[in-house]
Amino acid sequence: MNTEICLKVKSNFVNKLKSGYPLIPKEVIINVNDTVKEGSIVKLVDERNRFIGKGYYGKQNKGLGWVLSRKENVSIDQNFFRKKLKEAIKDRESFYKNTETTAFRVFNGEGDGIGGLTIDYFAGYYLLTWYSVGIYHFREYIIQALQELVEFKSIYQKKRFDNEGKYIEEDDFVAGERGQFPIIIKENGVNFAVYLNESAMVGVFLDQRDVRRTIRDAYANGKTVLNTFSYTGAFSVVAALGGATKTTSVDLANRSRGKTIEQFTVNDIDHKTQAIIVEDVFNYFKYAAKKQLKFDVVILDPPSFARSKKFVFSAEKDYKNLLKEAIAITEDNGTIVASTNCSTFGMEKFKGFIETAFNETGHRYKLLEQFSLPADFKTIKEFPEGNYLKVIFIKKMK
Repeated sequence: MNTEICLKVKSNFVNKLKSGYPLIPKEVIINVNDTVKEGSIVKLVDERNRFIGKGYYGKQNKGLGWVLSRKENVSIDQNFFRKKLKEAIKDRESFYKNTETTAFRVFNGEGDGIGGLTIDYFAGYYLLTWYSVGIYHFREYIIQALQELVEFKSIYQKKRFDNEGKYIEEDDFVAGERGQFPIIIKENGVNFAVYLNESAMVGVFLDQRDVRRTIRDAYANGKTVLNTFSYTGAFSVVAALGGATKTTSVDLANRSRGKTIEQFTVNDIDHKTQAIIVEDVFNYFKYAAKKQLKFDVVILDPPSFARSKKFVFSAEKDYKNLLKEAIAITEDNGTIVASTNCSTFGMEKFKGFIETAFNETGHRYKLLEQFSLPADFKTIKEFPEGNYLKVIFIKKMK
């Protein structure tokens, strides 16, 4: 299927790749040029032509491709992909058996040995997400392997490999019978409506499963809860089910209102007893401060990067200021759930943002508990940026 292309690695990066780092960054390759085609099998060698690893060429915002094996005689063929998928599926046996949770990640990119590909399971439906033209080149191998290894109602896909890593809008159906959407999945006994056939997002972020359960079971009862950047209101739903006196969901996107109503409805919660507000979160913070509104629990889960008419938000630059806004409208002894999926900084730096925000507002705080990716979102220690999720529950002290 492919002829191998030899790529030479700068000497100062050889040991990192040898020790298991899976990404091929552009700046470490000496001889990269435009003649290398997407999906090419690449052989990585050092400056003295000694073998380092074998992978594929697939440009995305993170790099030029991914290392797939450190064995020189491995063939990157149908059998290779089948073996990787089979191992990943076996790893998730306990998830398949869990009747209270019917949606989870089956294959998590480099954590399962193939960077640039994820596969999620939704109550009998599978969703493949391709993050480069390079990995999409192997789609027939991967789809065939999946069809051989699992029973499925249908398979869908998302292409996330335009120039900016955005979703490519098209018919996402691949195999099986077309789904009747929404499909209702369960997560720790909670219902969520999911759409595999529209836009890049499906309606719920599976990586927040443990966080949602914790909010429901330990933080919501008898509390007022503000859910900012609320998307389809999943945090609000679990808070309401956990006994919150009222939830307030705020998101700039017009679609968020109808989607949030739907998620309440599939859990038999009257959405009219909750507040659903379509507004820029930053404007809402100003409004809440002006009206002296206070909440017992404030959930902050912004995108890593967001643009509104008046403001561009970058988690790395602006999270500290976002926290300061949240602190101002959180009750004393209340809880802030600070979350980010930004992969450019780690948990310790995130804790630094929290410390600075509280110091600058003159409030004391206590870190209650923290979360990173759940077990089905498998990661490897050699690629810490792959464990992108950071969630910290913070108590605002009197």
